[in-house]
Amino acid sequence: MSSINTISPDKLARLVGTPGCPILMDVRTDEDFAADPRLIPGSFRRSWSDASDWAPDFTGRPVVVICQKGLKLSQGVAAWLRHAGALAETLEGGALAWSTAKLPMVPADKIPPHDKRGRSLWVTRSRPKVDRIACPWLIRRFVDPAAVFLFVSPSEVREVALRFGAAPFDIEGEGVFWSHRGALCTFDVMVDEFGLGTEPLLRLATIVRGADTAQPELAPEAAGLLAASLGLSRMYADDLPQLEAGIALYDAFYRWCRDATDETHHWPVRKPRD
Repeated sequence: MSSINTISPDKLARLVGTPGCPILMDVRTDEDFAADPRLIPGSFRRSWSDASDWAPDFTGRPVVVICQKGLKLSQGVAAWLRHAGALAETLEGGALAWSTAKLPMVPADKIPPHDKRGRSLWVTRSRPKVDRIACPWLIRRFVDPAAVFLFVSPSEVREVALRFGAAPFDIEGEGVFWSHRGALCTFDVMVDEFGLGTEPLLRLATIVRGADTAQPELAPEAAGLLAASLGLSRMYADDLPQLEAGIALYDAFYRWCRDATDETHHWPVRKPRD
C-alpha cells in the first residue's frame, strides 16, 4: 500500500492514458536518465535543482514526481510543489520500480524535439478521419499531453514540417517515419515505436487498422469506429474542434478495450473503476 503523498506503480498505471491522469514529472538526474533514456508514458523532464523557481507554475494542479528510486529527489521536488500549492505525490519506488514491473516506457529519442514552450509539434493532412485522430489521441494520452497538431493541405505537409520544425505523420512518401508500413496503419506504427504494446492498445490498434484500411473483418468494432469518425468529420468544419471531440471518442474506445470487453448490456450496470 502506498504511504502518504506517494502513489504505487500499479495505481498510476491505471491513470496513465486517461483524462484523469495527473501531470507526470521526471526529475531523474542526467546520469540516471542516460542509463535508461525512457519515460513513463505521458511524463516530461524537469530539473530538480531549480524546483523552487518553477514550482509555482503548478499551483492547484495534481502532479506525480518521478526520480530513480522515489527517494530524495522526487520527495524534495514534491515538497516544493506542495509548498507552492500543487497537489504533489511521488511515485513509490521511482522509475526503477516502474521498469521492474515491466510497465510500458517511451524511448525519449522517438519523441520529436520540443519547442520553447515545451511542446512537441506534429503536422498532417487536413480533414482527418481515423488515423489522423487516433494518432493525436495516442500522443496526447501517452507521449506528450502538451503536443500541438497542425492540419494543413496535403501538398504542404512536408514544407510546413520543414519550415516549422514539426514531425509529419500519416502521409505517404519516402523518408516519412510516422506513416503506414506494409499492412500496418500509422497508429500501429506509433504503438510499436513508442513501446506501448499493451494488450488494450494492441486491441485498439486492430480496431483502428480495420477502420482506417477498409478491413472491418479485423474487429467487430471497426465498422462502428469508422461510422463515428465519418460522423464527426461531417459535424465539424474545423479540424481542431473535431480533434477534441475525437479524443473523447478514443478515450471511450480505450476504456472499453482495457476494462469492458467482457461486459454485455445488462442490469444492474457495473460501476466504473479508475
